[in-house]
Amino acid sequence: MPTPAEKRARFRELHQTGCFVIPNPWDVGGARMLAALGFQAVATTSSGAAWTAGRIDNELPLDDMLAHLAVVSAGVDLPLNADFENGYADAPEDVARNVRRALDAGVAGLSIEDMSHAPGKPIYEEALAVERIRAARAAIDAEGSGAVLVARAEGFLTGAMDLSATLDRLVKFAEAGADCLYAPALRSPAQVAACVRAVAPRPVNVLMHAPGMSVAELADLGVRRISVGGSLARSAWAGFLRAAREIAETGRFDRFAEAVPSREIEALLKP
Repeated sequence: MPTPAEKRARFRELHQTGCFVIPNPWDVGGARMLAALGFQAVATTSSGAAWTAGRIDNELPLDDMLAHLAVVSAGVDLPLNADFENGYADAPEDVARNVRRALDAGVAGLSIEDMSHAPGKPIYEEALAVERIRAARAAIDAEGSGAVLVARAEGFLTGAMDLSATLDRLVKFAEAGADCLYAPALRSPAQVAACVRAVAPRPVNVLMHAPGMSVAELADLGVRRISVGGSLARSAWAGFLRAAREIAETGRFDRFAEAVPSREIEALLKP
């Protein structure tokens, strides 16, 4: 098993050239199977982790998320990026403290959102949003960990900002020390290309949660990293619910014909 330092060094290398997919498992088994399939890094999903715990997204407590990060990080050889929501705090100093706790859990990188979840005002004011990223950067640097800091601008996703304002915020996040920039809800090649240009030469993460552009197309646009958020979890729950509903509604078990054989799962889990 590589050390956390080795995982972080490898993770930084992945962001320097080319384009890679960083899928989002919600448990150790999924992370190990993704490693067996050849993926070079994985990321947690806040929604997937919450659903597994019987909660909805953004409701999993910090201590539970930290425990989840520690288990997944220790259970897979690949670098792990933490979907760390908004840092589980509003104030920059509290974000910094929580980032240090995430680093102690062994993550190779983490993302910090600018979403406040405040009623009627879902996005932090720009000055505070930037200070929160600067505080996260300082916490990582103080530890000397080399972990990758990903800054997420949620304004375009929530409808609180247009694309131009969102990209302007990403530029400010880059200036505050973010290693990788991420604006969920970019859907067209033109939007993605504009994001890549705005923050160049910093790498951009694009979220793919529905059919659309391919890995090759995103790479041609200059995207360095592609994540899938809760989409693998939603896909798995889709199969679960189809089979469970069939049993509940018809008393039949025909959907089990679609199940993956146990031997295939276990083959992927073998060291």
